[in-house]
Formats: sequence, C-alpha cells, structure tokens
Amino acid sequence: MFFLIAGPCVIESEEIVFTVAKHVKQVTDHLGIKFIFKSSYKKANRTKLGSFTGIDRKRALEILASVRRQLNVPVITDIHESWEAEEVAQYVDYLQIPAFLCRQTDLLLAAGRTGKTVNIKKGQFMSPEAMRFAVEKVYSTGNRKVMLTERGTTFGYSDLVVDFRSVPIMRSIGVPVVVDCTHSVQKPNQTEGVTGGDPSMIETLALAAVATGADGLFMEVHPNPAKALSDAASQLQMDKLEAILTKCVDVYKAVHKD
Repeated sequence: MFFLIAGPCVIESEEIVFTVAKHVKQVTDHLGIKFIFKSSYKKANRTKLGSFTGIDRKRALEILASVRRQLNVPVITDIHESWEAEEVAQYVDYLQIPAFLCRQTDLLLAAGRTGKTVNIKKGQFMSPEAMRFAVEKVYSTGNRKVMLTERGTTFGYSDLVVDFRSVPIMRSIGVPVVVDCTHSVQKPNQTEGVTGGDPSMIETLALAAVATGADGLFMEVHPNPAKALSDAASQLQMDKLEAILTKCVDVYKAVHKD
C-alpha cells in the first residue's frame, strides 16, 4: 500500500496541528495506509517580506516532537540551511529538502550525515533524470535512505504542470517516489504576491500518482484552508481527505491486483 505524508503547511498553533494529525491518523488507520505527519516549523521561502513564516522555532519543533510521541507517528519537516540539520533531526524522523534547494550540496550533505531518511523535493526547474545527482550527494555520506518527491514543473510564469513520466523515471534511480498533490496545484507569481492554486485538481493528481506507481502521496491538509496562514489556495480541506484516499486505495488495488 502507498504511504501518505500529510499535515498543515506550517505550524500555526498546537491546536491546529493536533486537529489535523488526529484526523489524518484516524483516516489512514481505517484505510490501512502508513501516515507520516508533515508540517514546516519555518517557511523560509515566501514571496513577500511580510508573509507569515512561522511561530517560535523551538516551540514549533517541540510541537512536532509531541505529535511524534503522543500519536506514535513518524514526523517530517523541512530544513533550509545546513546548520539546521543536526538540531532538527533530534525532533523528527525524516528531513525534507525544499524543491528550490534540491541542488544545494552543503544542505544535502548535512541532511545525509544525520542518518535520517531524506526526502528531496524535485525542483520546478529540474528534470527527473537529473535528480539522481541529488541522491548521489546524500549517498556520499553513507546514508542510503532517500526519497524523491515530484511537485510539478514550471509552466510559464504562473502555473505548474505534472509530468507523470517522472514517477517511473525517478523510481528507476532506486528510491521511493512521492507525488505532492497540493503544491503541484499551485499557481505561483501572482501579482498580489501570494501564491494561488486550484485545489479542485488535488484528487485528479492523487489518482494519477497511484496509477503511475508512486510509492507515496503528499498532501497539505487544513481544517479551514481559506484561513490558513500559508498556502491557503492549495491546501486540502481536511474533511475531503477520506473520500480521496478511498478512491486512491481502489486504484492501487486495481493496479497491483496481480
């Protein structure tokens, strides 16, 4: 069965984090899907200076550790600079490399040296074939625990497209491949300085991902996306998750019936 990486885009509060984590765990337990909780303790990549980047760093990391401990689920979060890797690794099970930073050698090496599984998101500017070089950087540290995530490719200035050929291409590198079904519906570079999106396409991307052999799905989930402090236009409404995953399970079983 495929696994799910899910949670609110950024840690806004302990209440929202646990509301989402408990709901997703209930759904994934029911459907027999492995759940990895995701939320960013900091958002370093924002278009506007005044955009929300997160709460107190130490408090956010403690909340991630609380989810891990209280709900007994693995946790993943992003790191943006090499000095963060060792500290953040104490609180989580996986480290994630943001798409815009997937070629940053020092960051990849620092993440690899922690011994944690490293999820590298494919840059919007990268070919799937070229992601093998990012994998090799982590492998050079002696750490062979790497995943790659497809999150769309830049199409013009203000849209993304997902080329599902990237799933088998990146799997051929020898690592699990995840498809990010929420960041891939983003519409970046809007004139107001806030990224847009089309969440009506999340289900379509999720079904296609499972059908093309993705090992995992990535979805940012929020109780009320319209009021989310980050990625409001692309997060999935929490109560829509189960219906989408139920269909994905059916597709998975059809694809793997032999």
